[in-house]
Amino acid sequence: MGLSDMSPEDKQTILEHLEALRFSVIVSFVALIIAAFVCFYYSEQILAVITQPLRSLNENLVVTGVTEAFFVKLKLSFYAGFVLAFPVIIWALWRFIKPALYPHERKYVYIFVPLSVLLFSAGVLFSYFGILRLVLNFFIYIAGENLDTMFKVDQYVSFVTAFTLPFGLVFEMPVVVFFLAKLGFIKYEAMARNRKYALLVIVILAAALTPGPDPFSQMMMAGPVYLLYEISIWVAKKAKPTRDRWADNNNDK
Repeated sequence: MGLSDMSPEDKQTILEHLEALRFSVIVSFVALIIAAFVCFYYSEQILAVITQPLRSLNENLVVTGVTEAFFVKLKLSFYAGFVLAFPVIIWALWRFIKPALYPHERKYVYIFVPLSVLLFSAGVLFSYFGILRLVLNFFIYIAGENLDTMFKVDQYVSFVTAFTLPFGLVFEMPVVVFFLAKLGFIKYEAMARNRKYALLVIVILAAALTPGPDPFSQMMMAGPVYLLYEISIWVAKKAKPTRDRWADNNNDK
């Protein structure tokens, strides 16, 4: 059915949804740009934080291009700006989703938003303080004594951001599972029954998300993510669904 075949009420509803989506995208984009500008002003301090794990291993970074330092700080500003603007982005997302929820379900949005921010921050901090130095130390050890390690700043910054940000996103898994289980979209029995398939998907995603082709960094990501999957099963078991969506859908049919 095309837009011309819809009733005026249906057309108005679609236009309202599109307007809400437009508002959420604009808010997220503006928040990202403002945060990136702020981070660019403090790019030197942010760069010092990013390079600290490497400097603690007595390694230095080099610049090999005229404009390399500028574009590195620009890229770093947008990555840091995303982290800084993440609370606003997640708020805009759930502001768009909120009208689709039942009134008694909307209260979970107010729990979900702060938990999402906390888990995202926890994932980034965990990867930075808990794993990043181990991965860097592994690569330096693999280089051996016959090779002089010399890290380019643009490649290093790309590696660190590509390694830490996915951790922040995958740490959202337990709260997302709780929210979906509470609404009756998923059941913990199905998650437990499909553990082996979940493990396969996690390994494939770890291979795709980690910046290097080495199995060490992939295992360092796949291990915590699978642990989060097991925690999510427990979370889904504890979450008592407010309604069974699948039953509702079948009844509607």
